[in-house]
Amino acid sequence: MFDTRLRPLIDPPLNALGTRLARAGVNADALTVTGLATALLAALAIHFGLTFTAAGLVVANRLLDGLDGAVARASRKTDRGGFLDIVFDFAFYGAVPFAFATGDPQANALPAAALLLSFYLNGATFLGFAIMAEKRGLSTDAQGKKSLYYLGGLAEGAETIAVFLAMCLLPDLFAAIAWAFAAICLVSASARVALVLQLLRD
Repeated sequence: MFDTRLRPLIDPPLNALGTRLARAGVNADALTVTGLATALLAALAIHFGLTFTAAGLVVANRLLDGLDGAVARASRKTDRGGFLDIVFDFAFYGAVPFAFATGDPQANALPAAALLLSFYLNGATFLGFAIMAEKRGLSTDAQGKKSLYYLGGLAEGAETIAVFLAMCLLPDLFAAIAWAFAAICLVSASARVALVLQLLRD
């Protein structure tokens, strides 16, 4: 919901830093892989109850996720890089709730499962529309220059990161936060389905 409003604020400094890194020879794919490593370390920290450490790693992951695209735009965008970026993003989004579930199964397993289900449905609408948009030659820069075209919704990147940070900083409230955000994600997915059905009318 807030991603399109945040892009004009986030993109200029990210692009400036990305240009510097590209000139220094930093590879975009290397940043993407490093981002995955921080995601997995964040999940490990959550599992062991090191939630403040996890919060820092979540922030690092999102910074790397923004920088890999900025470096690619300043050097050379590739389909392989775009593919890795989206797959590793989904790995991150799945790893955080999963880690809360493994860290305290009795309290967190069910809300984590509900949140993962809502992410699964949201992801299906996200990627399903991207495939159809590519097929029809549709494109947009509303969420920044991306390797694929996707529709926004109530639950996007900014909201998810805010929720993940809240979970890390307030781990005792994980269940309540997870149930609430799962409901928001399901509403977002449903709204996206309704909109896509309108957009893809033959």
